[in-house]
Amino acid sequence: MIDSHCHFDFAPFADNPYQAWTQAQQAGVKAMVIPTVGRSNWQTVSALCQQLSGLYYGLGIHPFFYRQHSSEVVAELTARLAEAKEDDRCVAVGECGLDFAVAGAQREQQLEWLRAQLLLANSYKLPVILHCRKAFPELVQLLRQHLPMAGGVYHGFSGSYQQASQLVDLGIKIGVGGTITYSRAQKTRATVAKLPLSALLLETDAPDMPVAGYQGQPNRPERLVDIAMVLAEIRAEDYAQVAQVTTLTTAELFQIKL
Repeated sequence: MIDSHCHFDFAPFADNPYQAWTQAQQAGVKAMVIPTVGRSNWQTVSALCQQLSGLYYGLGIHPFFYRQHSSEVVAELTARLAEAKEDDRCVAVGECGLDFAVAGAQREQQLEWLRAQLLLANSYKLPVILHCRKAFPELVQLLRQHLPMAGGVYHGFSGSYQQASQLVDLGIKIGVGGTITYSRAQKTRATVAKLPLSALLLETDAPDMPVAGYQGQPNRPERLVDIAMVLAEIRAEDYAQVAQVTTLTTAELFQIKL
């Protein structure tokens, strides 16, 4: 399987990424996409992906970390993407998006930076990895104005079927993570049960978004297996089929050779 969203450069993996990646591979995770959050980890993540086979990355400006960036950050990202043009490990623009839940959110700044990243994604024919909190209408409006030609994924989805359908109609895949492992997440579970399997990607968002049974612990990429098992159960489908289809969909979106 492919973990479509894992912050593998964060603790606890950063101390011994080789061991952590070996453990994930032994569980059946054969590839992973690592989104970046800004200039603070662009270089770290790209270097990590050079060191370990099976790791891929996106370059982006995460809205949650907007205070870390100056007005020059879009120009810096543009230059970084130009440098990575020949690197087949750079497979996306992101993590990018809108986060109006963050304290002191600079809405216009976030909108400006997301618009710029959507344009960059189309310029470099890359999919986008999207983050969104308390800003769904604004996100959809921008996506309609600057439709990602190479598609993308809305990561960590926890919304309604209506919202998911709007995204799918725009060519955006739905990132399915640990949320569905909680029985109380009835709306999200019902949504992923109803959507076409081909619209779904699996993700851990490790070390965040813990899986049920592991609350209080850092999430890990090998728990992608738990998420796949719950997804198969919710959809009343064969586990092997769920694993295969989501893997092929993820590989196609990010142009990962299996």
